[in-house]
Amino acid sequence: MTAERIAGGGCRCGAVRYRVTGEPAATSHCHCSDCRRMTGAPTLAWAIFPEDKVEIVAGVLAAHETSPGVEWGFCARCGSTLTYRRASRPGLFDVTTATLDDPELFPPQKEIWTGERLSWIRSNPEVPHFPRTGAG
Repeated sequence: MTAERIAGGGCRCGAVRYRVTGEPAATSHCHCSDCRRMTGAPTLAWAIFPEDKVEIVAGVLAAHETSPGVEWGFCARCGSTLTYRRASRPGLFDVTTATLDDPELFPPQKEIWTGERLSWIRSNPEVPHFPRTGAG
């Protein structure tokens, strides 16, 4: 029997640390305007885990509800965006791939919200593209 993979991550200042266990249910590279505005970056990569596979192991994850049922988690000290949850997907917890100690562990399996992709961002031809959220 193979042990489940355990990966750590956290914010820029180190005040908030998290741990994920196992493989993500999905990974994606998002081009939506909400991700851009919440992070100040042109795109954002996500690893989506079952909620019981994500644990905050240090600090307190602050939260901001950007619209009804949509919550972004961040470090209140340095402002790093760490997580995303939405009520329409109960039991799932997204973590920003770039905040993992090893972001290479979970490469995006698809690109989503490509209908909002900035014209100067190149798409990855190796993965499926979805104009909106995509399946999963």
